[in-house]
Amino acid sequence: MNTPKAQQRLQAYAARNAQADKDVVSHIICEKILLLPAYQQAKTVLWYLHCRSEVRTQATLLTQLTTDKRIVIPYCTEDSQGFNSLGCWHLEDFAELVAGTWGILEPPKHRWQEPDKVIAPEQLDVLLVPGVAFDRHGGRLGNGAGYYDRLLPHLRSDALIVGVCYESQLIDECFMEAHDVYMDFVITEQDCYPGFGRRSFC
Repeated sequence: MNTPKAQQRLQAYAARNAQADKDVVSHIICEKILLLPAYQQAKTVLWYLHCRSEVRTQATLLTQLTTDKRIVIPYCTEDSQGFNSLGCWHLEDFAELVAGTWGILEPPKHRWQEPDKVIAPEQLDVLLVPGVAFDRHGGRLGNGAGYYDRLLPHLRSDALIVGVCYESQLIDECFMEAHDVYMDFVITEQDCYPGFGRRSFC
């Protein structure tokens, strides 16, 4: 379908795939995340595990497991109505994980309901969110499956949402709809852009 979002996705996928020196640039971006005052003060942080050409997080995530922060990762599941949904898992060791949807590491399904591993969205202080494209106002364009769209409305109002991308993924303005959520910040290797945050598009 040749919608405005679809056109933006195609352009941004190409830019993300073509990004040079992904390991080096990803390290710079992750270091900027760690320097955020809100991150340093946070007790519970959701990191994503990168796939394909996304900003690479695994090396930094490994180091964060040795800190006093509670590290959480998302995994793809369904809610009670059968809609795409993200579960939140308290990660303590990469040995807990197996390859899941799209080859992304996730906890095995038989452990998803373990009480000491399940983290409610309301417990998250900072979320690091990947995307196909972002703009400098915090607009985000995802893959279109709606996983983060269903998670973000359940956060506390003071939780910080940080979009993570290469500078090459930035576009002038993401096509936003009423249900879409703006990031509080978008971090690239070049800058940290303050976003509109959680407000309705109008």
